[in-house]
Amino acid sequence: MSSGLEAIANELRRLQRDGVNRVFVEDDTMRLITSRATEQARDTSAAGNSRSQRGPASTQHSDLKELINNAPPPPPQRATEAPKAPPLPEPPEITLPPGDATTQLAWLKEQVLACEVCQKHLSPEGKVVFGAGSPEADIFFCGEAPGTEEERTGEPAVGKAGQLLCKIISAMGLSRQQVYITNILKWRPEHDKPYGNRPPTPEEMHFSLPYLRAQIEIIKPKVIIALGNAAVTGLLGPDPERKLGSVRGTWASFDNIPVMITFHPSYLLRNGTLKTKRMAWEDMLQVMVKCELDISDKQRSFFLPKA
Repeated sequence: MSSGLEAIANELRRLQRDGVNRVFVEDDTMRLITSRATEQARDTSAAGNSRSQRGPASTQHSDLKELINNAPPPPPQRATEAPKAPPLPEPPEITLPPGDATTQLAWLKEQVLACEVCQKHLSPEGKVVFGAGSPEADIFFCGEAPGTEEERTGEPAVGKAGQLLCKIISAMGLSRQQVYITNILKWRPEHDKPYGNRPPTPEEMHFSLPYLRAQIEIIKPKVIIALGNAAVTGLLGPDPERKLGSVRGTWASFDNIPVMITFHPSYLLRNGTLKTKRMAWEDMLQVMVKCELDISDKQRSFFLPKA
């Protein structure tokens, strides 16, 4: 299987898990899928032949289920799967020392950076990523795991998706230094490919959850923003029936703190339609209302269709 077909298949299956039903497909991508479907159809059945003769869906929305059916089967081990590894130990028990939020965060950061389990799962040049921002932040952004740039620098939200997140924060009238940004998992998940990122497993997030809970206990934010499906799973627990497309824009709760569920910025980079951007922005407007932030008419109109 070509790397292009493998990447397409993996992305389609990921979108399906996130509750996406229709996707925008470029001509080149559709031709790659349908050419593979044609080859399979010639070797299998007449029904396959009739499907293979459909032309490319040029700049149109296509049914995701049909695309996945036409996509090649996954290889024995995909980039989105964790490599075989010994089971993780029991999660750490965290007892915060006395002191103010700045003192407690500094202490907790030392514990996380020294965590043997976290260190064990790093790449040779990788760093543990603790979190960054204000100890008194009202808004707490929670992602799933560090990416390549985050692991390299030891800082959250510095890759392309992180840069987009910072633009969203700026559009809210805030700075990166006024909010808090972190991930549930404190190391970049390993996988068997030299490129891309793998979502953390429930077991990995379960191990790291006490560190995240301690960060939240110290900062005491008014709102937690769960960025993407994996972060929602880590905060609220696994639920095979939960689809991000259904729960996005709704409120949940973690340790009695309101949680706004929204897209991960990486999803917006891949699917940056005006409609999708507006959906994510409406989630941020809800957060701004909850935190009693001033909202201008200009902010209310962001990503609306032009009259």
